[in-house]
Amino acid sequence: MARLAGRRLLFAAPVLLVVTFGVFAIAAASPFDPVKAYAGTAALGADAETLARLRENLGVDQPFTSRWWHWATAAVTGDLGHSSVMRQPVAQVIGERLAWSTLLCAVAFAVAVLAGTVLGVLAARRPGSPLDRAVTALAYSLEAAPVFWLALLAVWLFALHLGVLPAGGLTDTASEQVTAAQVARHLVLPAGVLAISQLPWFLLYVRQGVGDALAEDPVRGARARGVSERTVLLGHALRSGLLPVLTLVGSRVPELITGALLVESVFSWPGIAAATVQAATAVDFPLLAALTTLATAAVLAGNLLADLLYGLFDPRVTFDDM
Repeated sequence: MARLAGRRLLFAAPVLLVVTFGVFAIAAASPFDPVKAYAGTAALGADAETLARLRENLGVDQPFTSRWWHWATAAVTGDLGHSSVMRQPVAQVIGERLAWSTLLCAVAFAVAVLAGTVLGVLAARRPGSPLDRAVTALAYSLEAAPVFWLALLAVWLFALHLGVLPAGGLTDTASEQVTAAQVARHLVLPAGVLAISQLPWFLLYVRQGVGDALAEDPVRGARARGVSERTVLLGHALRSGLLPVLTLVGSRVPELITGALLVESVFSWPGIAAATVQAATAVDFPLLAALTTLATAAVLAGNLLADLLYGLFDPRVTFDDM
């Protein structure tokens, strides 16, 4: 396990360098002007000399390769640079928002895995039954629904029409402090929508895996010996059927991050979504590179976690084979 983690870490370093270099290259080719984004409306009345001096102060007059090398060498020491659009150090921008994004993704992912496992097992018990067809149809319908559409529908139904949940934000409008109760109440809609967007994949994988396991000879033999259906389902079929689901842990991370950005934008959740959008439109090189590096690291970590879980739970697979 340690050797696998070590190899993946060595592989991650050049991947992160290439990704950040690509971010700087794409940002340099962007039609957005970071100087005008930084100056705002004041740039409309500024002369060319003032804009040129501001461009020099921000360092955007240098080639993107020089800016990338300066940022990369400083990032190794822990200095992620200063965000021009946020007027804060990049580390502070990420630190203030990362916890809320992590909370949202963790809750949504846990709900999606648990709900998908339960519904998948129920559907696999009776293939072709009304419950199986209803659950499968629901999964395919949700799989085709864009996450921002689900978010807007949830706001209309639960916040505007029924008025049972807040439409967005982290706390109530009149509140002067952040409390756990308010955060939990405001978390229901964004986490629920994000979980629903991830639910179909886990549901369908569990349904297929458990259904295949129930048709295997060892499970049929256990049933013939009079083993209870509960033991057959939970002790044999579910354990074998969940192995393919472990591969989803890594493959769903990019989709989870993308969905979280859209959900945060719709529900005004104080995560990294707003910072990502502002960094992209303002061509904020340090912040954009740091956020992209963070997302890439999350994807690599998810893939590593999936491989480690598969190696731990599947006795046919060894870490040396990975």
